[in-house]
Formats: sequence, C-alpha cells, structure tokens
Amino acid sequence: MKTILFAIALLPLAAPAQDCIIKKETDQFTREMKVSTGYIPLQSSSISVDADKREFDFFFTIEGIDKCFDDQSTVVIMFEGSKQKNTFRNSGSTNCEGLFHFTVRNGPETPFAVKRFLTIKTTQFIFTVNNSQKPVIVTLTAAQQEAFMKAMNCLAPEAKALVK
Repeated sequence: MKTILFAIALLPLAAPAQDCIIKKETDQFTREMKVSTGYIPLQSSSISVDADKREFDFFFTIEGIDKCFDDQSTVVIMFEGSKQKNTFRNSGSTNCEGLFHFTVRNGPETPFAVKRFLTIKTTQFIFTVNNSQKPVIVTLTAAQQEAFMKAMNCLAPEAKALVK
C-alpha cells in the first residue's frame, strides 16, 4: 500500500510538462543570459530559436545547392486549419549556404507573432530564394509540428522571464 501511494506521489514528476529541454547559456559578448531550443530537424532543413531579453531569433538552415538569401528574401509561415500566415524578411547576412534568419522583438508580454507559434500548429515555411523564381517550401509533418510547438511553449516563458 505504501509503495502505491509513493508511486502516485511521484506521478506529477513524470508529467509531459516536465519534458522541456531548453538550453541556457551566457552570451560570450554581452554577458547576458540567453535561452535556446537547440536545432529542431525539419524536412531537408532545421530551425533553432534563441531568445534573450531583447528578441527571439529564428535561425533556419536549409539543405541543397544554391539556396541564396539576401535582405529581400522572405519567409511566409502557414498555420494549420486557417488562412492565417506571418511574413518575415531575412535579417541575416547575404549568403548562398541556405542560412535564413529573422527576429521578433521580446518584451514583458509575449509578442503576437510568437503567440501564434504557441497556440496554432505551423504547417509550412515558404522561403523566397533570390536566385530562383521557385520558392523553397518546407512542410512539417505532424511529429515536427508537435516538436516545434512544444519547444516554443517551453522557450516563451523562459524568454519572458529574461525581460526584467
């Protein structure tokens, strides 16, 4: 009987909400705390989301030859079950290595663009490539949608706590 009660008492420790794996580190240049999801694998690409007290930094690596991005390149983010979408311009350097990144300002309240990632599953990232008329479409599987949403739900409260 005591072992059953002990097992029941330990049950909250095994709850899924405890599965957050967020990397915390101190920025080597600014000496400020930074949190990160680490790389999340997607279809022929990956995404990493970092946050500090000023911004959320979404960084994509896209596989393939000649995936060139400049300051005119954009990503359109599509969400499940609606026609809602977000569009962001590349805020990274011009490159042909398939590196794309954009930022969203952090604040005491979670930004609206980030709230969408927390509440609605992301289905596609559609990138415009400056050396091609054809966009690069990254479609997320159901498992990738869950992994990305879970990572964002872990990261957002930690990022909010950095703003003080």
